[in-house]
Amino acid sequence: MQIAIVGAGKMGGKMALRLLRGGHDVVVYDPSAEAMAPIVAEGGIATSSLEDMVAKLAAPRAVWVMVPHGPITDKVVGTLTGLLEKGDTLIDGGNSHFKESVAKATELSEKFGLDMLDVGTSGGVHGLERGYCLMVGGKQEAVDRVAPIFATLAPGIGEIERTPARTRGLGSGDTAELGWMHCGPSGSGHYVKMVHNGIEYGMMQAFAEGFALLDSAKTEALPEAHRYDLDSGAIAELWRRGSVVTSWLLDLSADALAETPDLAAYSPQVQDSGEGRWTVEAAMDQATPVPVLTASLYERFRSRQDNRFGDRLLSAMRFKFGGHTAPKG
Repeated sequence: MQIAIVGAGKMGGKMALRLLRGGHDVVVYDPSAEAMAPIVAEGGIATSSLEDMVAKLAAPRAVWVMVPHGPITDKVVGTLTGLLEKGDTLIDGGNSHFKESVAKATELSEKFGLDMLDVGTSGGVHGLERGYCLMVGGKQEAVDRVAPIFATLAPGIGEIERTPARTRGLGSGDTAELGWMHCGPSGSGHYVKMVHNGIEYGMMQAFAEGFALLDSAKTEALPEAHRYDLDSGAIAELWRRGSVVTSWLLDLSADALAETPDLAAYSPQVQDSGEGRWTVEAAMDQATPVPVLTASLYERFRSRQDNRFGDRLLSAMRFKFGGHTAPKG
């Protein structure tokens, strides 16, 4: 099917390529012609403006906005509402706050007759090859219209072993094991992605603290018989093989430690992109205790004041899965 993508950056550009390789017609707009060039090289259509982009789409149109959340998303969506027509579908694939997504979907539906889907998108810079995990919120009719897009972007079952209970006909979510899911009404997609990122903070912090402990095992504060000069990179690789802590984050950590054992190439100042804060705020609204997620967020704040090995590993993981950078320190 035909789809337009606004934003050909780290995520949007690779999503456009995956869709093209999946047989879809992709129209793209980005202020940078250089960013659009790889998409054009594989058959995509570049445009010079949002107006030009919409003019190249056949009704009913589907436009996926993949730009940073906040003022940039608001500006793009605001412009598109004046260009799209009743029955068109607007997809916000960024990390917008779920409450804002609810308000925006209501406004677009009531004032313009547009359907808006909020799609939490996970996969980082590796999504082109691995596929993207998609958490979708919005009206069922709109989801059904663009389901072929979700199916192509998602990883599918692939080589991941099926959950044993599902092989026995148990479990829910028809498309969940394919890597995409209609989570519920407007806002639910971004809500689920917010919680996903909060969990991500906690998992990353656990790895960072564990490897910091391994790194400090050689401290002279310990009796000599209790000191260990351990190879953290080799241990990370060891744990990838049959360990219960095996995960993609461990894979990325092992790669970073093999490249630079002291992680000197990475900043100890760990940034946060907002979703961790929103997760903690939602937990307070719901009176649900999330001590690990909260502590992991506060540790990122603390990292901007100290300089520790574990913080460098956090920065390494953020760079490896999402291309995120932080100030060197």
